[in-house]
Order: sequence, then structure tokens, then C-alpha cells
Amino acid sequence: MTSYFDPKSWSPMRAAELGKGWVDQWVSVTAAWVDPVANLGAGTVTALMPDVLMSALTDGILRRFGGQSLDVMVQGAPVQAVLGSLRVRRRGSFFQAKVELADVVWDGHTFSELTLIANGVRLVPGVPTRLRAEQIDLTGQTSIYTIVDWLNGRDLDWLLEVEESGLIGARHRRRNLTAVVDASVVDDLVKIKVINARWQGLPIPRSILPGRAIPLERLPKDARIVRADRDGHTVSFTLDVPTIKGSLDLAQIRDAIVAGTGLIVF
Repeated sequence: MTSYFDPKSWSPMRAAELGKGWVDQWVSVTAAWVDPVANLGAGTVTALMPDVLMSALTDGILRRFGGQSLDVMVQGAPVQAVLGSLRVRRRGSFFQAKVELADVVWDGHTFSELTLIANGVRLVPGVPTRLRAEQIDLTGQTSIYTIVDWLNGRDLDWLLEVEESGLIGARHRRRNLTAVVDASVVDDLVKIKVINARWQGLPIPRSILPGRAIPLERLPKDARIVRADRDGHTVSFTLDVPTIKGSLDLAQIRDAIVAGTGLIVF
């Protein structure tokens, strides 16, 4: 059986019923975050129990940043996005978290929307609090222009540009060879369909233009592109990452939520 941590229906602040603004209530509930080691040593602080900790994190982040632009540092990569929703639920001895973002700029790459589902999430309170997720599922949309800019920065033999139709025009950097292609990705395999091609300005017959399948280079964190498809000028994609490990500085996150400034997640 699963249970949701939804600030709209329950939160540590509502449970406290302190009669203050939500920030004051939240600060009172999360006071143990300032020195978690000392409070854990006392053995009586419920604010550092994983369920209460996860609920307070969800509540504070969503109340402060929900519907607004949020700046986050994720393992050294800056992320700016509008936070649409954040939900966490318990699955057995683990948590599952779902985050929906819009207008995302992740380490210089732009996405119109991203949905992240973290499975098998575990929190271990301490200094720092350790976080581990066993499976990350990431779906989203980006512009074909973003993909082409990224590819052109990878020292390929071809110089790419976006056609008016959304197809990709390609010009070989050393040979007098041009082409218009479409592409998709399935399980880290890029499938290229050649629409037309020219050599020395002369058209190459379609009958001798075979499609190609090119394995992708290994992505960071052993990420895998499950699929990526183009529709006009928009590319929809699904990625998965097997395991993510990191840490949370609860005191820093607490200060960031109170001040409404950027978060350093892990």
C-alpha cells in the first residue's frame, strides 16, 4: 500500500497548529535540521525520521517555489526551472518522488518540460544526510535546435542545421557531400533515415541511400536513452539512470527555503 505526502492535505505545519504563517511553522518543525548530529544523539527528535523529513522537504520546497522559477545545483550542474509539482509517496521501505518542471535550463541545455520520477529513494539523516535513488525515469521535450546545437559541439564529421520542416540538413566538413535526414533513438541506438543526398551537387538515387544505425557514446551516470522522436521542431524523449547517490545539507536547504534563494540539492 502506498501513502502520499501531499502538503495540500497534510503537513507538519498543519499538524503543529501553531497559528503562525507557514514559514514560521515550517522553521519550528525543521529546527532539528540546524544540528542534526546533536539532535540524532538525543534520540528523541521525530523531525529527522525519514517520513517526517521527506514530508517537510516536500512541503517547504513546494510552498516556497511552486509555480515559480527555482535555481538548483545538482551535482555541480546549475539547473533553472519553473516548479510545476512535487509529490512523494512511500513504497514499502523506500520512497518514490515525482517532479514536474517547465522552462528548464540544465547546465546550459534548454527543455520546454521535464518530468522526473525517482524510484527506490532512501534518506539516511546525518551530516550530510545521504540520499540514494535506485532508478530515475526522465521524460521531456526539447527543441530540435537544442539537439542540433549539442551535436555540432561534439566534433562530428558533419555540420548540421535545422531545415524549415524540422528535418536536419547535413554538410560533410571535408567532402562535397550534403544530405537531409531524419533520426530517432531507441535504446541508445540512433536510427538515421536519409531523405535525400547530393554529391558534387548531383542527386544521389534513393535506391542507394541505405538507412544507418549508430550506437551512442556512453552517457554520464550510465544513463540510457530509451527513446527519442521528432515531431516537427519538437523532440520528445525518455531516459533512465540506474542509480544516483548524493547528499543533502539540511541546514543549507532550510536557509534557502526560508530566504527563497537557490537550493543546492546534492
